[in-house]
Amino acid sequence: MLAYLVRRLLYALPILIGVNLITFALFFIVNTPDDMARMQLGVKRVTPEAIARWKGERGYDKPLFINESAAGIGVVTDTIFFTKSARMFAGDFGRAEDGRDIAREIVTRMGPSLAIALPTFVLGLLVTVSFALLLTFFRASYLDFWGVVLCVALMSISGLFYIIGGQYLVSKIWRLVPISGYGGGLDAWRFLILPLAIGVISGIGSSTRWYRTIFIEEISRDYVRTARAKGLSEVTVLFRHVLRNAMIPILTGVVVVIPLLFMGSLLTESFFGIPGLGSYTIDAINAQDFAVVRAMVFIGSVLYIVGLILTDLSYTFVDPRIRFN
Repeated sequence: MLAYLVRRLLYALPILIGVNLITFALFFIVNTPDDMARMQLGVKRVTPEAIARWKGERGYDKPLFINESAAGIGVVTDTIFFTKSARMFAGDFGRAEDGRDIAREIVTRMGPSLAIALPTFVLGLLVTVSFALLLTFFRASYLDFWGVVLCVALMSISGLFYIIGGQYLVSKIWRLVPISGYGGGLDAWRFLILPLAIGVISGIGSSTRWYRTIFIEEISRDYVRTARAKGLSEVTVLFRHVLRNAMIPILTGVVVVIPLLFMGSLLTESFFGIPGLGSYTIDAINAQDFAVVRAMVFIGSVLYIVGLILTDLSYTFVDPRIRFN
């Protein structure tokens, strides 16, 4: 197990380096520092002197990869790539355009993002898996038919409709919770309950249909027929055998959600005015704050790779036949 973990970590390093290089190329080769300066300064103030001053204040006046005018190791370290991209491997994300430390902002905003994403993820998983098991138990019945119809209908509705409709109905008409904003401490639930409900409801359709497909496929296998032949009830077969053997594809799908637990939901946080990482990313894109966007892309890549490794390790707990050497 330890050898497998070390091997996967070593595999992940070239992937992160590749993602870092691609991100750097997109930001600094396709979009040069001069272009970034023009976008930040605006049309009226764009002069060669203003561009040079803007680049000098933010460290964009250095060469991209190799600084031939520097001495010693400065040939590599005194470059845009090292100061803006390579340092992210050490957790140094630099500063945003407004001067605030990006790492400190990430730590501060991670709490509100997790406060929404984690309950939504856990509750949504419980609801969708339970609903899918219910449809599987009553498969080929009217309940199964109308349950699938409901899932298709929920899938066909845009996520923006749930957000706007929920704000209008629950907040504006019924006045049960605030329409937007965020409060700390025990008062935070008033701001989180509506985004949480919308997050769970909007994911029921697609997730339930996917889990139902997995359970229907598992329930036709030989081990299920053997369990029935031993006299086990259908409920026992579903929960003790089918659900356990279906955990591997379920865990594989869960890994996609792991980065969102930390990165936050872009739409939900923006519409509800929650100061999480999702709204932080949207604000950075609108303000063309490339330092923040680069940092969020890098963090998302790291979290996705960590999620893949954790998913592979979790396979051994749900299926003892899997062993890593």
